[in-house]
Amino acid sequence: MVLTLHHFPPSAPSRAALLTAKAIGLDIDVQIVNLFEKEQLSEDFIKINPQHTIPTLVDGDFIVWDSHAIGPYLATVYGKDPTFYPSDVKKRALIDQRLYFDCGTLYPRIRAICFPILFLGEDQILDENKQPLEEALGFLDVFLDENSYVAGDKLTVADCSLAASVSSIVAIGWDIKAYENVNNWLARCALTIPGYEETNQAGANEFGKAVRSKMAPGQLP
Repeated sequence: MVLTLHHFPPSAPSRAALLTAKAIGLDIDVQIVNLFEKEQLSEDFIKINPQHTIPTLVDGDFIVWDSHAIGPYLATVYGKDPTFYPSDVKKRALIDQRLYFDCGTLYPRIRAICFPILFLGEDQILDENKQPLEEALGFLDVFLDENSYVAGDKLTVADCSLAASVSSIVAIGWDIKAYENVNNWLARCALTIPGYEETNQAGANEFGKAVRSKMAPGQLP
């Protein structure tokens, strides 16, 4: 059975889902849906996902969207490494917390900076949006104290989500060197996750270029 991921490379959540598939060695059919061209609003795609969000996974007659649901699903159903998304309740809860941190804290703060520039005609980063992102990066830095990865000493599905998010803000030129743990961890993920350059970094670079092209000079901290 062919698994299909409806995907847009500049989208961090979409790259997170594809990174997860690569990390578990899963062969997946990728169908590009260009959000910049509003292809997610086509009649055909809305039949698949009435919320018209990317990424969307189709696995036979099962359809699920939101990368933070797709990643754990793929890892549970198709993953062979028991450390990537463990069945142990406490270990899984910690990984889930990191996933919820990404979707509830870190990524929304990245989006608050980038979305108005990409889609609302703004060319300035509001000062009130800078400190919340720095705070989130600080939290992530603490998570990585004495840990190689965000939920311990093994790569998990949470690393795929968070690496996609952090690499996106780095690609627009945000300096994360002050967060030594985060900086080292992102480099570690780039070396550890199979196909990272093609699956994640290329899309992050495309995202960064799109944001920078619309941003006035001197906006980054």
